[in-house]
Amino acid sequence: MTIKAGDKLPDGKLTETTEFDTAAGCPMNPQEVDVIQATKGKKVVIFGVPGAYTPTCSAKHVPGFVSNHDKLKAKGVDEVWCIAVNDAFVMGAWGREQKAAGKVRMLGDGSAEYTKKLGLELDLTARGLGMRMQRFAMIVQDGVVKDVAVEAAGKFEVSAAEAVLGKL
Repeated sequence: MTIKAGDKLPDGKLTETTEFDTAAGCPMNPQEVDVIQATKGKKVVIFGVPGAYTPTCSAKHVPGFVSNHDKLKAKGVDEVWCIAVNDAFVMGAWGREQKAAGKVRMLGDGSAEYTKKLGLELDLTARGLGMRMQRFAMIVQDGVVKDVAVEAAGKFEVSAAEAVLGKL
């Protein structure tokens, strides 16, 4: 069942890496992020994408949240998270390339376990991508979903940063 407004976020762990090897520039030392603990007492905007380095995700979705960071903060948002079915290393490198540091936490769900708990899985096996996450955005207050918007297939409208700003 897909998560909806009024639901509590399910227990789960995501991974994040914010450290980089200075010589090679590679992400290192992934850390677990307990979703319940990390959202406790905070207003968090969480958006999900089908995958790191994919066209819409890289050209529009992440850049929209990076560029609107100050506007989101002004509306009381404590943190913005991007989740994808990728590992923490890929998410770290992608976040660095997107200049997301300090603006958007890039969190990996490498085995799609959390994605499945949210009911937001997207099977792209036929396109060679395996199990992925649907494109969505949600507003979470103290671990409770206040609003969630899931995109229709191939669309990028309701999960954009500007759409989220309009709901805050």
